[in-house]
Amino acid sequence: MKRRKLKLEELNRITVEEFREAKKIPLVVVLDNVRSRHNIGSVFRTGDAFRVEEILLCGITGTPPDVEIHKTALGAENSVKWRYSEQTLLAVEALKAEGYTVFSIEQAESSVLLEEMQLEKGKKYAVIFGHEVYGVAQQVIDASDGCIEIPQYGTKHSLNVSVTAGIVIWDFFQRLRD
Repeated sequence: MKRRKLKLEELNRITVEEFREAKKIPLVVVLDNVRSRHNIGSVFRTGDAFRVEEILLCGITGTPPDVEIHKTALGAENSVKWRYSEQTLLAVEALKAEGYTVFSIEQAESSVLLEEMQLEKGKKYAVIFGHEVYGVAQQVIDASDGCIEIPQYGTKHSLNVSVTAGIVIWDFFQRLRD
């Protein structure tokens, strides 16, 4: 059986304006000192695909407009709401004050495996992804409500931050969407 690849106009994608008005999942993505602009752009694209509420760019994390971010975001940096915070810890404290349950995505003592994570519809969540080498800062982990870990079965101890974000955001989307 032949399968014809669909053309862009056949995908029935919504406009940026329609996206901004569309219902989002109650999830804020926090990037804690993510240095690669390509990773940042990839997170924007994933955030657009699964309608995250907002992306918080913290510390050394680059911000749009940026040519390198745009290369992987492909315009998603214009559809997904975002803001910048110089200090991740202050951003986390503000999210918690706004009623978000905040999780660092990190291998840590007492972390919960992603598939065992219990989420409640109607609650607001934030997930923090860290620096490509050092991960989420310890003080940010300490301020979080918990840590979520993606189980891994190979020889390496970590995944690329944008891959990790894709897995976690997709998982939250499946559980929290209406």
